[in-house]
Amino acid sequence: MLEKVLIANRGEIALRILRACKELGIKTVAVHSTADRELMHLSLADETVCIGPTSAAQSYLNIPAIIAAAEVTGATAVHPGYGFLAENADFAEQIERSGFAFVGPTADVIRLMGDKVSAKDAMKKAGVPTVPGSDGPLPEDEETALAIAREVGYPVIIKAAGGGGGRGMRVVHKEEDLIKSARLTRTEAEAAFGNGMVYLEKFLVNPRHVEVQVLADGQGNAIHLGDRDCSLQRRHQKVLEEAPAPDIDEGARAEVLDRCVRACIEIGYRGAGTFEFLYEDGRFYFIEMNTRVQVEHPVTEMVTGIDIVKEMLRIAGGEKLSIRQEDIVIRGHALECRINAEDPDNFMPCPGKVQYFHAPGGNGIRVDSHLYSGYAVPPNYDSLIGKLIAYGSSRDEALARMRNALEEIVVDGIKTNIPLHRDLVRDKGFCKGGINIHYLEKKLGMDKH
Repeated sequence: MLEKVLIANRGEIALRILRACKELGIKTVAVHSTADRELMHLSLADETVCIGPTSAAQSYLNIPAIIAAAEVTGATAVHPGYGFLAENADFAEQIERSGFAFVGPTADVIRLMGDKVSAKDAMKKAGVPTVPGSDGPLPEDEETALAIAREVGYPVIIKAAGGGGGRGMRVVHKEEDLIKSARLTRTEAEAAFGNGMVYLEKFLVNPRHVEVQVLADGQGNAIHLGDRDCSLQRRHQKVLEEAPAPDIDEGARAEVLDRCVRACIEIGYRGAGTFEFLYEDGRFYFIEMNTRVQVEHPVTEMVTGIDIVKEMLRIAGGEKLSIRQEDIVIRGHALECRINAEDPDNFMPCPGKVQYFHAPGGNGIRVDSHLYSGYAVPPNYDSLIGKLIAYGSSRDEALARMRNALEEIVVDGIKTNIPLHRDLVRDKGFCKGGINIHYLEKKLGMDKH
């Protein structure tokens, strides 16, 4: 088992990792920027180190500062959480070269799955279903590119190979727009990601976003923990997630879960990971793999009883998976609302001081948040301030508990998106289940399709 873990993150995920470490008897090092001196987990960690000024580039993205903090505190491992450096292969490589364990996959696997072209190729080889497309980079030769798009069929979507978070993609509905769109996406991709490579895929008109949670030990053992539905999105950003995904063809589900496990073994995956799919007309289409813990991992924990973060720590310590696939039983249903410090009407960030915070309770309710009364939410980082999770023996019970919890939660002093969530969990379409990825934007009057 790891002796001391440096938590290279902030906010709710840093607190989540710290709690898992404490349960396992692992000492903790909390790093922070100058703007984050009041974070809750700092008072709970064994040691704290300020790694730089407010700017994330000079603190949470500062690889030398993080490694130096690990060295001076005698840490034996680094957990990156999500965001920041979590999927940075160079970071993983430098951590391990410096003699520390990286709580996640190897750098080679992060690189493989971080490039959407190589990731799709690896998944095709492993038998994971993928979206029809260019089967590699979209050629710059115009006639060849046009021929590929004709064969795939319009509409198509052009994506940056190194993109993510909803950036670096452009939908093309007509042949005459293809070449111009490809050039624009290449230019934007080069500027945003330092990689101008783009690829083309069939644009699915009304898909759902369904993902598969996996755990693997890098020693030939892997399991899945079922699936999640993350279709309630705004500008490709997830808003509310649930597990398991409702109204999925059981045959298609069983097949894709099995393929994901096999793919983990074939690529030598280590740690927790998530295969993301579009699902339409009873078929799954792989889009990307997240080589880290997901924001929405609690819903899977609620329906499986497996602590994903503790498993990540055990695996990073060299242990083999202690859980077999037959041990995994999906029971009940769970929902997660992402609570953001933002205006519920225009989604603008609303940092500031939390005058009063009250967390809801009751059967099946879990709150993952670093908030407390008097805490000042800084304007410098992501607006996520907490996650409200509700579990029930059925989806209807989980929804009823979530409605109650959303009425009970109090965050005074700043604006939050809680009013939006109160509306969503009463929305007839969502309550019925099986909504597609465009549903929320249509509801909000943002639809462009």
